[in-house]
Amino acid sequence: MSIKKHIANLITSIRIVGAAALIFIKPMTVTFFIVYSICGFSDAIDGFIARKLNITSTFGSKLDSVADLSFYTVMMIKLVPELLKKLYPVVWAMIFFILFIRICAYLVSAFKFRKFASMHTIINKITGGGVFAVPYMISLLPIIPFNIYSILVCLTAFCGSSQELIYFLKKTE
Repeated sequence: MSIKKHIANLITSIRIVGAAALIFIKPMTVTFFIVYSICGFSDAIDGFIARKLNITSTFGSKLDSVADLSFYTVMMIKLVPELLKKLYPVVWAMIFFILFIRICAYLVSAFKFRKFASMHTIINKITGGGVFAVPYMISLLPIIPFNIYSILVCLTAFCGSSQELIYFLKKTE
């Protein structure tokens, strides 16, 4: 059995193991940033490698979703306390409004097409990169510039989420 056939799934699995490890690592430490970066790198390249090697699969797609969910859940647990110290209430309001729009988009796709759908648009990828950079920005930027950075990420996320919702509302099949 060739490892080439499983390389993308192995890379995705790194994110699951990394997310589990991050549960036990203090946020904003060197160890945290190393494991966090490895998880982010695995997220960025697993799908690319699967497509490049023509080894995409339903299992790989589901594994990627599990890896994403586990990583995002751990990051919420680890980063929300840090964000509570830094973000202004207006930024939190923006975040909750964007989440509302995103949930509406998921629900529209679920009701219209009988599955939760998400679009891999450029603006959503830019948003993902901006969100991924949040822990680095927390450490690098004083409070006011971090809030400005967060507002810019929120505006990008708002555009991507709105685009997705409008698309699903207009789409007929």
